Amino acid sequence: MNALELKIPPPLVLLIFAIAMWFAAPLTEPLNVSFGLRLGFALVLAVIGEGISAAGMIRFRRAKTTINPMKAGNASSLVTGGVYRFTRNPMYLGMVIVLIGWAIFLSSPITVLFVPLFALYIYRFQITPEERVLTSIFGDEYADYKNKVRRWV
Repeated sequence: MNALELKIPPPLVLLIFAIAMWFAAPLTEPLNVSFGLRLGFALVLAVIGEGISAAGMIRFRRAKTTINPMKAGNASSLVTGGVYRFTRNPMYLGMVIVLIGWAIFLSSPITVLFVPLFALYIYRFQITPEERVLTSIFGDEYADYKNKVRRWV
């Protein structure tokens, strides 16, 4: 299973899950929620999710460290300010929120199951290896940060 660690870019994983949700949606009867309400909630969650992800990327850019999740070993600084005071993984948290919005838009109960599956995949194949690398690079400083800030929220 280690072969999947840090191999598939998380935005691609997000896209794969979103497409799978699209195809799975017709397998269950849709909830009786108006299109406008579904669209409104989905857009609000998409904006919130993208905003959280963007805040994380902006912090990385300002710190002049890599935002490439495939190259965690290229991290040049430990970013702990801004959105990183509340979550160690704002980019992944944002993706989860976007997927929740997508599930609401699709209005199919089965699509909700894909959200925790996405989170589990990201945790196992992206976050866990990233944390190993960051521990090896930043040592006690990263350990202290992990003790102060939750992984998701």
